[in-house]
Amino acid sequence: MLRNLIKITVLLFLMPLCLTAQKTTPSVKKENKPPSKITVLWSDLLQLQQAKGQNTQRLIGDVQLKQDSVFMYCDSATIEQEIRVFAKGNVIIQQNDTVSVFADSAYYDGALRIAELFGEVILVNGTQKLFTDRLTYNLGTKVATYNDGAVMTNGSTQLTSKGGAYFTETKEIYFQDSVTVVDPRFSLRSDTLKFNTETKMVFFLGPTLISNDSSRIYCESGFYDTQNNVAEFSENAQYLRKDQKATATRILYNGKKKEYVLDGEALFEDNHRKAAADMIRYNEINDQTFLKGNATYQDSLQNIASDEIFYDAKNKKYRTKGRSRISDPPNILEADDVSYDDSEGFGTAAGNVVWQDTSAQTTIVCALANYNRETGYLKASGGKGNRPLLITRIEDDSLYMAADTLLSLRADTLKGDSARLLLAYKDVRIFKSNLQAICDSLSYSNVDSIFRLFRAPIIWSDTSQFVADTIHIQLKAQKLDRIFLRDNAFIINSPDELFFNQIKGRFATATFKDDELRRMDVQGNAESVYYARDEAGGYVGVNKTVCSEMTLLFGNNKVDQIKFFTQPQARAIPMKQANHDEMKIPGFRWEKELRIKKVDDLFAERERRQFIAVPLAPAASARPDSGGYPESETQPKPPTPRKRSGGKE
Repeated sequence: MLRNLIKITVLLFLMPLCLTAQKTTPSVKKENKPPSKITVLWSDLLQLQQAKGQNTQRLIGDVQLKQDSVFMYCDSATIEQEIRVFAKGNVIIQQNDTVSVFADSAYYDGALRIAELFGEVILVNGTQKLFTDRLTYNLGTKVATYNDGAVMTNGSTQLTSKGGAYFTETKEIYFQDSVTVVDPRFSLRSDTLKFNTETKMVFFLGPTLISNDSSRIYCESGFYDTQNNVAEFSENAQYLRKDQKATATRILYNGKKKEYVLDGEALFEDNHRKAAADMIRYNEINDQTFLKGNATYQDSLQNIASDEIFYDAKNKKYRTKGRSRISDPPNILEADDVSYDDSEGFGTAAGNVVWQDTSAQTTIVCALANYNRETGYLKASGGKGNRPLLITRIEDDSLYMAADTLLSLRADTLKGDSARLLLAYKDVRIFKSNLQAICDSLSYSNVDSIFRLFRAPIIWSDTSQFVADTIHIQLKAQKLDRIFLRDNAFIINSPDELFFNQIKGRFATATFKDDELRRMDVQGNAESVYYARDEAGGYVGVNKTVCSEMTLLFGNNKVDQIKFFTQPQARAIPMKQANHDEMKIPGFRWEKELRIKKVDDLFAERERRQFIAVPLAPAASARPDSGGYPESETQPKPPTPRKRSGGKE
């Protein structure tokens, strides 16, 4: 994990350096005065030599020297002009009891206060040890530098670099050029590292790669605050762990909050999922992830896109904020805000909700939707006029339906099942260019392609109106095929709304072809009123018939033939003698004002209808098989054609 790499890399290696660095003495003040002379504190043997105005001291055995706060120890030394020292054998330089440097030999310029150390050089600062072949130590600026490679150790951790500098005045240590850190649990390679012993800050100043057995972090800039346990990896920041990869402009870590942030073009992906956003934040304590700005999430089941996405892994909940799109083929959900509880199995979408079933070419638009992604359940409410809207494609045309509530669900809860059931209830209204309808409630199954309209349904098609207690609309190949009117069927047709052709019976079946009414079969207590017309279209009379069954054949939206079955009683009345009000069959209602004329009518406020059924009179005579349909029958069937027993055609 990212957190483990940070802790291993910085805490194990740099924290001890941080602790020992606290012993560093205050920086030396620069003073414009002649340099102090080097004082000999002890030597087993001392030789003095003076030539050409130059004083030289040769010291042998247990040599101890001092200049201000600097002490030097060695086996032998040569001092020139009491200011320059050439030391050999077990050389040790100490400054204020904080830093000790060991070497095979050294040259020290007391005027410049610079020491050059050679051989097996070791710089010791607390538990930190730096090994190199050559080291330059400026005791005036308190800066130690090396350029020929060095190794620093801290317990089992080892750091190597070609160059480096330790600034004791500013409390900073630089490791430069081919920096490597090796530890039993991690490795690090970098171009440049800087550590401030006072602020306890580590800075990555060049390309840096941190690795362990399972994870890697790469960056080209950044820092780690060891005191506050805060880190930032920037410039091409990347995180890799097995099949997981994360990239961002910056990767931030807060150890106290146990929080990780991918900031700027953030991307996280593995073999099963992918997340991207302007910013991704993850909290390890509560196992919560937050994506902000152009947020997207994708897995094997769904794609989510939103302004913001919040995921609570512990409680298996997520929510989005801002315009959101969730693709869960074949379903697509869009809304201003979405929340989903995976443990409960239910979610809520709010604000300009658009739900699509691409396989069924169906769309639901509403203000609020409750849904279950696993079972395919969707309950829609609110919207324009406080009514949800359904749109579906039929016959290369759109059918619009609105109601107080729409409910869509899979007929089988199995995920792969494509059978869907649609329910609409309270004040259902339907609009299609060649068909309109209203009812109290409705159901539709894509298995049999039948719309079932309940409680005082009315259907309009061209110049015809269909009324019954229950109406079924059957589609075939996405085209209107048949309309079944069950109980109290009443069909009215009027091309001019002056005179009304009427058909009434217990049951009726209307058959369509190419969107035109071609046949009407009526069963049980059949009655008809038909206005005959001449070739010029003028009305010539009205025919009124009562029988058990009848069949009407249509052409060009007008009656071509009428067949009556079982003791028909008919009479023809000339137009001048007909009382047209008396020609209206009991139960006649021409519901012109209720017809849906345009899509906006689906949402318009209107007075709620009172549902009153008008029963038919008992049949005087009827065929034994002309009764109602069995309850188990899901689809009414037209009567079988038979030889007529009387009447006209």
